[in-house]
Amino acid sequence: MTGLEKAPTPGDELGAALFDPTSRVDPYPVFHRLREEAPFFRGPDGTWILSRYADISTVLTGPRFGYREPRALRTRALLVEQDRDGLLTDRDSGLSVSSFMTQNPPQHTRLRRFVASAFTGRAVARLRRRIVEHADALLDDIVAAGPVDLVETFAYPLPFRIICELLGVPPEDRAPFPEWSHAIALGMDPDFLLSQEEVARRARAMLDAAAYFHELAKLRRRHPREDLVSTLVHAEGGALSSAEVSSTCIMFLVAGHESTASLIALASHALLAHPGQLDLLYSDPSLTANAVEEFLRYDTPGQTVVRTALTDTTIGEEPVPAGTKLMSLLGAANRDPEVFPDPDRLDLTRGGSRHLGFSQGTHFCLGAALARLETTVAVRRLIDRTRTLEPAGPARWRGNFSLRGLAKLPTVLA
Repeated sequence: MTGLEKAPTPGDELGAALFDPTSRVDPYPVFHRLREEAPFFRGPDGTWILSRYADISTVLTGPRFGYREPRALRTRALLVEQDRDGLLTDRDSGLSVSSFMTQNPPQHTRLRRFVASAFTGRAVARLRRRIVEHADALLDDIVAAGPVDLVETFAYPLPFRIICELLGVPPEDRAPFPEWSHAIALGMDPDFLLSQEEVARRARAMLDAAAYFHELAKLRRRHPREDLVSTLVHAEGGALSSAEVSSTCIMFLVAGHESTASLIALASHALLAHPGQLDLLYSDPSLTANAVEEFLRYDTPGQTVVRTALTDTTIGEEPVPAGTKLMSLLGAANRDPEVFPDPDRLDLTRGGSRHLGFSQGTHFCLGAALARLETTVAVRRLIDRTRTLEPAGPARWRGNFSLRGLAKLPTVLA
């Protein structure tokens, strides 16, 4: 009998625990049980859920796994139905909500290379001064001000400002962006976890964001600037369609904002919960970059990656038929004791960076260097601008399954 045949059904206690909203606070005990008892687990929609590092690494790096149908295309009917302004054409309607993140080579490779130069280590390093300026401006308002919500006042606005500047979105246009970003990020969860209202919100947010970037792209074609939208619309003499430009911008909005904001908030929460590790950063600033890698491993923002078997294949010794959908639990892989000794311990001196916090393989996170820099600056400025950081009340967790994060983090910065 294979491991797949042994996998528990959705009605089992372990399956219920995985998707139980109360598990959002601390999903790691469930992840440990999955690795030990059901490393191949069939979810409610038939997707196989993987929790071991070795199995997940195989899926992320192997050419036998990829995308059959971009997940966002499942909202096409809703988008077309709500397309009151005629934004979507027959050519663009399918792509307007599908970025290169959900495409296979060579299409993925073609689209990715248009923006890759903006996210090299050297290009990102030039942003350090601007990130420090934004971090200090935010901290000016909250250090020694008494209890504040560190998510609302610092972790969330810092990457939001940076990604808007990179895209070229002027400040007067930014008001609806947080709602769009949040609705799309929540919509990354499996559809069986979402209400009809949440699915509709995701579709509406995608359409509104696509409409905005469609208009901004038209403006940048006539009046280019030094921003990502201009880079995209003028790539290879305008080779990208309006839909490809819009979808890529939406991807940057969510990945460059929601994911990094979650990382900064989770890093701050980890430090508040481990005062001994916080003291290490106060005493040794050189640990900061290594600490960011440990934050990525210890409490991973992007918890899931979904792929499809493109051919009949195997994972380890287990047969996987073509067309099988596979959800990889990156947070579970990053706590796998086969790879990380004492995995439930936060250790800012832990060596190596084998974590899967930015995925792996062809779809390794394009913005990894920027997320690392923003989080390094955020953590370092928090330490440099304060004498102590202390919790000021219980944290509140967001309801997302796939993108883990905090809704509130009461903190005193003194």
